Amino acid sequence: MVFSNNDEGLINKKLPKELLLRIFSFLDIVTLCRCAQISKAWNILALDGSNWQRIDLFNFQTDVEGRVVENISKRCGGFLRKLSLRGCIGVGDSSLKTFAQNCRNIEHLNLNGCTKITDSTCYSLSRFCSKLKHLDLTSCVSITNSSLKGISEGCRNLEYLNLSWCDQITKDGVEALVRGCRGLKALLLRGCTQLEDEALKHIQNYCHELVSLNLQSCSRVTDEGVVQICRGCPRLQALCLSGCSNLTDASLTALALNCPRLQILEAARCSHLTDAGFTLLARNCHDLEKMDLEECILITDGTLIQLSIHCPKLQALSLSHCELITDDGILHLSNSTCGHERLRVLELDNCLLITDVALEHLENCRGLERLELYDCQQVTRAGIKRMRAQLPHVKVHAYFAPVTPPTAVGGSGHRLCRCCVIL
Repeated sequence: MVFSNNDEGLINKKLPKELLLRIFSFLDIVTLCRCAQISKAWNILALDGSNWQRIDLFNFQTDVEGRVVENISKRCGGFLRKLSLRGCIGVGDSSLKTFAQNCRNIEHLNLNGCTKITDSTCYSLSRFCSKLKHLDLTSCVSITNSSLKGISEGCRNLEYLNLSWCDQITKDGVEALVRGCRGLKALLLRGCTQLEDEALKHIQNYCHELVSLNLQSCSRVTDEGVVQICRGCPRLQALCLSGCSNLTDASLTALALNCPRLQILEAARCSHLTDAGFTLLARNCHDLEKMDLEECILITDGTLIQLSIHCPKLQALSLSHCELITDDGILHLSNSTCGHERLRVLELDNCLLITDVALEHLENCRGLERLELYDCQQVTRAGIKRMRAQLPHVKVHAYFAPVTPPTAVGGSGHRLCRCCVIL
């Protein structure tokens, strides 16, 4: 580093060290490092542990080695509350053990994509980091049930845990976890393909504060497991069931009868769900804001009618590949309270019955920001332009198939060349 020989700058004379430290506390990592090179005085201020309570290396440098984490932990010590090592694939168990020993007040730790870590890291966290509230282990594929047992014993204040794509986790690990971490509010289990209904029964028994649950691609889960979750977790606000292809309307019924606070439901590729289930859901869950119903191929305009009547807070709705949806369903949606006041995103990819008439209806949705129309073959470029004349701020994504003129050699010249346009 190159330091200035003059540490008697006016700001250093006029402001006390405590106030300068307070100012430095608002700076990001890059700016702090630059300030540390201004002068010796600023180097001391910028590298003071109190300024390093929250560190996110993702937008700074992800190709860090373990020694960097060790140095950070030694400098920050008990000041550090939040650390993100997302994408730092070079960080392993040894450096995280040193980190855990030095940073015992850590509350928020993101290890998403740190593929070198194993159960050993979770043992270290369990032993030294009892204040941990938020832990992200996404794609840490070496994590097993032993990690969850360790976490449950030493991190009982845990409120958020992301185990997405940790596919060695089974019901035994989930049971060990929830017995100790009964205050869990968010549990993400995407891609934990070995989980089945019995794992959800354990969650039902112990996690009554649960607000958010993600079971995407947990294909062994059936209605029985979802019913158990709904009965044991009445405060549920966000539930992802996308890819749980065995589910039927029984799951929607359980949600409707037990989880009136539901705001987000993702049920993409749940192809057995019907209007009957969504009707009951809409009539009981009036706080719904976001719904992903892609490839719920059995639903019709009847579902849209019920959502239009009973769900005035709806902001985002995906109906892609719901091929029974027609212009009439869009009419009800656009004329509703949510259509007039709340709707921001609507996805209608591959809704083959949708025409330019639906776009005319959507002109009533003054807050619409994004509209997806890929492969809506009856929607025209002219129809989109007419709608955007009324809603100039809306982004429309669509495919069109331009037709080439006849060639000199002969033939019709109809060559379909799919092109994506964003209008």
